[in-house]
Amino acid sequence: MKDTLILGIESSCDETACAVVRNGREILSDVIASQADFHEQYGGVVPELASRMHVDSIYPTLEKCLSDAGVTLKDIDAVAVTYGPGLVGALLVGVNAAKGLCEVTGLPLIGINHLKGHIAANYLCFPELEPEFLCLCVSGGNTMIVRVSGYCDMEIMGRTRDDAAGEAIDKIARVIGLGYPGGPKMDKAGQGGNVNAYSFPKSHMTDTLDFSFSGLKTAALNTINQTRQKGEDVDIRDFAASYQQDIADILLKNTMEAAERTGIDKICLAGGVSANSFLRKAFDEEAGKRGIKLYYPSLKLCTDNGAMIASAGYFEYINNARADLDLNACPSLSF
Repeated sequence: MKDTLILGIESSCDETACAVVRNGREILSDVIASQADFHEQYGGVVPELASRMHVDSIYPTLEKCLSDAGVTLKDIDAVAVTYGPGLVGALLVGVNAAKGLCEVTGLPLIGINHLKGHIAANYLCFPELEPEFLCLCVSGGNTMIVRVSGYCDMEIMGRTRDDAAGEAIDKIARVIGLGYPGGPKMDKAGQGGNVNAYSFPKSHMTDTLDFSFSGLKTAALNTINQTRQKGEDVDIRDFAASYQQDIADILLKNTMEAAERTGIDKICLAGGVSANSFLRKAFDEEAGKRGIKLYYPSLKLCTDNGAMIASAGYFEYINNARADLDLNACPSLSF
């Protein structure tokens, strides 16, 4: 059977990323042009500047991606591109580049939901992984529990009703002076800290697997402000550890409840926050106790990358999914 090569393009936020993946599982190349250092000076991503930097980076990234894989466009079977959700200007750069390639070459175009790309990152790290499984997809913009019944058959079982877990971490990271990107800096700051030093109220909603992080975030902000008003300093290490542990506990509780309801004994983590060490430790320990098989991507594949888009694109391709050349960016694309 002939191998299938998918070119993946990702530009939903501040990473210009391209990759070539064979048969949805094997990475031949994975090139990322990150803007993180540039946006750090602003304390976060500036959408207009991000879009301009994508324009400058997209074609050099594409060329290096093909070169690193040792292939040309003639070897590619289809082009997969993120078309949402994300920043509209950033998305448009990737979408238009993909459409241009397909217009010139005649290759099939496949539009990919960014979140489904994150889920597919697990296939790249675990060749044996197959549906059915549960996936906790958690990032700066989204938090949801997904039942993955098939490669292209997914259902949301629970989602955040307000802030995403990643946004809650990023906001507090800025307030306590850690800056951008908040997630990895918060994780590093909390290493060795006392996870019980600070206590925050946790929202619990009955008869649902939905999440809410706005109350937790507000309580953390109040604790910081009250401590500073007393002329005292916040213990950054203990505070970061306690806050992240509470978020991990909330995510763990609902995900394990979903496993109990469905009887599914395989759980994957996906998205940028799946790199968080507090979250991984909590899931490692609980999955071990329950005999649940746990999967999470390598650190590089937790963040935005083209390989996950190519992997998701492969499964859509063999499922005969195709997009027209009038494909547009959908910044608020639902799952």
